[in-house]
Amino acid sequence: MKTILIVDDQLGIRLLLKELFQKEKYLTKIAANGREALQLTQEEQPDCVLLDMKMPGLDGIEVLKKLKVNWPKIPVIMMTAYEELQLTERALQLGAEKYFTKPFDIFEVRDAVKGLFES
Repeated sequence: MKTILIVDDQLGIRLLLKELFQKEKYLTKIAANGREALQLTQEEQPDCVLLDMKMPGLDGIEVLKKLKVNWPKIPVIMMTAYEELQLTERALQLGAEKYFTKPFDIFEVRDAVKGLFES
């Protein structure tokens, strides 16, 4: 069973994505911030990370950098509520697989994750 780590400071987003991926038979873990995400990843590496770009404390870019240094094979999909082209380009340069701008279509996110696992 594939494990997905969902990292977002908004509880509603975490719960929505958790429910979606549980229905798809994925094991889901959730983190409210970057530090929690890194700790969970250290304890048990997920097969994919859905990572919010804008969070208090460690933002998504900093978390992405640490993930790619320590666990370079884990695919990361970024999520952002902001249309910030420079930030999303930076995330892709740092190794993010892709990104979604909120509000996103949850089925597109689901299909993107499935696509990662099928390739």
